[in-house]
Amino acid sequence: MSLSIGIVGFPNVGKSTLFNALLKKQVALAANYPFATIEPNVGVAEVPDNRLTKLAGVVKTTVIKPAIVEFTDIAGLVKGAHKGEGLGNKFLAHIRETSAIAHVLRNFTDQSVLREGTTTPKEDLANIRMELQLADLETLSKQKEPKGRADKEDIERWGAIEKLRFILESGKNVIFSLEELEKNVIEVADDLCLLTAKPEIFVINIDEIELKNQTKIIEQYSKELEIDKKQIVVVSAQIESELATLTIEDQKLYMEDLGIERSGLERLAEVAYETLNLQSFLTAGEKEVRAWTIKKGTTASQAAGVIHTDFMKKFIKAKVVKYSDFIATNGWNGAREQGKIRVEGRDYVMRADDVVEFMIG
Repeated sequence: MSLSIGIVGFPNVGKSTLFNALLKKQVALAANYPFATIEPNVGVAEVPDNRLTKLAGVVKTTVIKPAIVEFTDIAGLVKGAHKGEGLGNKFLAHIRETSAIAHVLRNFTDQSVLREGTTTPKEDLANIRMELQLADLETLSKQKEPKGRADKEDIERWGAIEKLRFILESGKNVIFSLEELEKNVIEVADDLCLLTAKPEIFVINIDEIELKNQTKIIEQYSKELEIDKKQIVVVSAQIESELATLTIEDQKLYMEDLGIERSGLERLAEVAYETLNLQSFLTAGEKEVRAWTIKKGTTASQAAGVIHTDFMKKFIKAKVVKYSDFIATNGWNGAREQGKIRVEGRDYVMRADDVVEFMIG
C-alpha cells in the first residue's frame, strides 16, 4: 500500500534540505523498490526492520525489500495559503492527497538563513494549523444545505457538516475530536479530504551539536506544543543530507561520532508508520525477503491483496509461522517438521510477527 506523508512548513525551516536528503537516499536505494520511477517531488525512506536481515540469512537470499514511506515535498507555506497566496492552491491540493502531515519546525540557530513566518516553533505550528483550518472551513462553506423534501441521508450529512464547522470555528483540528465523533461525521470528513482530519508528525530541525540532547528536546516540545512525545522526531536536516551521501558503513561511523544510533530519516519513517497505525507482515523465500505494509486489524485475505489484487479474490489459505519460530527452526522446512506452521483462513487477523506464505487458487 502507498504510504505518503506531506512535508509542510514555512520557507527556510529546513524542509527542502530534509527532502533533498530523502531524494539522495532514494537514488542510492531505488533498485530495492518494486516501482520503476518515483515522481520528482516524492522521496522514500525505509522503515527500520532488523528482522529482514536475519530472515535473509535463513532462506539464503541477498534481496531484501523493507517497507517504505513516501514523503511528498509540499510547496512552502505562506500566510493566506487558503486564499491562494503564494503557491497556496497547489500546496493545499498536494496535502489532500497524503495520508498524514509532517510539520517541519525550525529550532536551529544559523542566522545566515533568514527566518520567514514567525519566531518560534509554537507560533509556526499555530499559523500552519490556522491556514489548514481556514481551508477546511472554506471547503465546508461550499457544501449546500438540503432544502425542501430532503432525504434522511442528506439531512444527516448536513448535520455532520455543521458539527465539523463548529469544531473548526473553535480553532481546533478535526482530528482532535475524532474519538468523540459519530461514524457518519468521520466519513464526511474523509469524503471531503479535510486537511485538519489528517494525523500529524512533528519534525524539530535543530543544530548538529544538539543531537545528543534529543530526549530532552522531545520532552520540551511535547509540553510546549501539547503533543504526544511519540509524534516528535528531532533531526538536523543538514546532517541528514550529509548522511544520505555516505555508504552504510561510513554512516555508522559518522553517527557514532555524533553520539546517535539511528539517522533522523529512519526515525521519521518509523514514527510515520506508528502514527498511521500500521504494521508489517513478512514473506521469506529464495528470491527475496520482504516486509509488506498493512493497517493493524487487516485480515489474511486483505493482506494477500496487498501483494496482488487477484490474490484477495483467489485466496484459499495462509501458512503462518511466528517470526521467532521461523528463525529458531531455520526456515520453512524446519518449522514444518516441528509443527510450527499454522494454517489460517481468510478472516484471520494478521499479526506483526507473522511470516506468511499465501495459497492462491
